[in-house]
Amino acid sequence: MSPQRIVGVVLLVVGVILLLVGMNSSNSVADQVSETITGRFTRDTMWYLIGGGAAALAGLLLVLVDLRGRLA
Repeated sequence: MSPQRIVGVVLLVVGVILLLVGMNSSNSVADQVSETITGRFTRDTMWYLIGGGAAALAGLLLVLVDLRGRLA
């Protein structure tokens, strides 16, 4: 397995974990109150969701696409 794919798998796993943590924290009482009052989640929850999504997408791209632009 190439180093690119190893990094891709690690990023994918970390991204999914961050997404799960973000979704879990969005169900907390503090986040629900914040969303009700302001219409958005707390800053920490947003960073978990955005960072997790970005890491998962980057990992998926590294796993599926070769650095030379060919599909793996």
